[in-house]
Amino acid sequence: MNRFAVPLALLSATVGLMLGLVLAAGGQRPGAATAALRPPDGPPIVLSAEPATGPVPLGPGIDFAAVAASVNPAVVNVDAAVRGDGRSNSGLRWRRDLTDDPGAPREGSGSGFVIDRAGYVLTNFHVVDGADRITVTLGDGRAFRADLVGIDPAIDVALLKIDAPEDLPVATLGDSDSLRAGQWVCAIGNPLGYVHSVTVGVVSFLGRKLFDPSLDAYIQTDAAISLGNSGGPLIDGQGRVVGITTAISAQAANIGFAVPISQVVPVLQQLREHGRVSRGFLGIGLTQVTPALRRALVLPVDRGALVQDVTPDSPAERAGLRPYDIIVGVDDATVTSDEELIRSISARSPGTTARLTVLRETEKRAVVVKLIERPLPESARSRDRAARDARPAVSREQGLLGLSVRDLDRATALRQQIPDGVQGVLVVDVDPAGPARLARIRTGQLILEINRRPVTSLADYRAILSTLKPGTVAAVLVFDPLSGQRVLITIVPDLTS
Repeated sequence: MNRFAVPLALLSATVGLMLGLVLAAGGQRPGAATAALRPPDGPPIVLSAEPATGPVPLGPGIDFAAVAASVNPAVVNVDAAVRGDGRSNSGLRWRRDLTDDPGAPREGSGSGFVIDRAGYVLTNFHVVDGADRITVTLGDGRAFRADLVGIDPAIDVALLKIDAPEDLPVATLGDSDSLRAGQWVCAIGNPLGYVHSVTVGVVSFLGRKLFDPSLDAYIQTDAAISLGNSGGPLIDGQGRVVGITTAISAQAANIGFAVPISQVVPVLQQLREHGRVSRGFLGIGLTQVTPALRRALVLPVDRGALVQDVTPDSPAERAGLRPYDIIVGVDDATVTSDEELIRSISARSPGTTARLTVLRETEKRAVVVKLIERPLPESARSRDRAARDARPAVSREQGLLGLSVRDLDRATALRQQIPDGVQGVLVVDVDPAGPARLARIRTGQLILEINRRPVTSLADYRAILSTLKPGTVAAVLVFDPLSGQRVLITIVPDLTS
């Protein structure tokens, strides 16, 4: 792993306490109108060919105000909550309660963007890894509980699904393969909790290797990205998403990295159908044929993928491949670089065969290799698991709001110095991954009203709670004894199953 690049941390608060840590939480080709993925058990994921609010006007310069207005409606905030059960969550530092208890609840936030009007959302895997609850908040403020549909730790991508009552604004996916160094791009996300922040920069480098040299092809940019940008879109001058902002340099403020969208689009169908991604694997270490290597080794060609290592007991070894072999073709396609070969093999299913054209010294030969499944890199192997529904059951005691309350007794009122005339029910327990927690309701607070209806007793609370509908916003008036103030909080009641 490159020690100078780290995943973007998922923090949205208490950042000042952690300045010593730098943590932030085949593609669509030009001319293609749409790309439709057809899962067997549901409607296809339809990738939009139009920006969320219409085409972006083009002129002598790039109007990034128009670009931002076009894409912003499709950008979302992704909140993740983890119950305090000791899981490592990919080694990331999440925000916790101010306690040294390793089992304390953890919360983090990142970004994402809608890619299908039915509610499919792309974000980074490290944003939602290990979460017991995932909440997606749209640009208009509506919040939805999200299902984790699929994960691909190898390229740090996750696919979420929310159930919205109507079609959602969708980000247009572009073609990252057509990017050039020096091209203008912008990033939209939620750095440090400042939602829908827009920053502009250029593509600094293409194909940067950070974590897994055999698969990585990160876009490097100097568009400012920071803690909380993880999972947000990197956008070209025509309002098309060309990458997913993922990592930042630990040693500079203007070096950030994004997963190219051309790596993501080919795996969407597997994420939707199977919850994970399987890639073909040869078991060889490759390097590019360069002019220097050609002169030093007296190679017969000036392009291709040079074998520099063969993994023992791998498909490549069983097929007889050797170091210094040069692979110049796969099936009927010419191979001009090691990355071309890796992309071609990774796009194939394990168990299928590939016919390689190999140069050994000056002799050309055909080698047939049966592929196996590509193993995850060590950095991601411990995190790999089948995608699961991130909707833990809501306990009956905590109900739709994810909290437990009791009547306020005289002794508690005196101990907490609650003013005379303040009537409500006392919050005694909050689900660390429930809606009340997300709304920042804490134990020791008093619930005074729900949707303007007074709550003077436990019976009142239960009666009002029975009228709430999951997914609809409720306004809760809360009294906080610590500040001595009343606070109006919006909360989205949870599903009961």
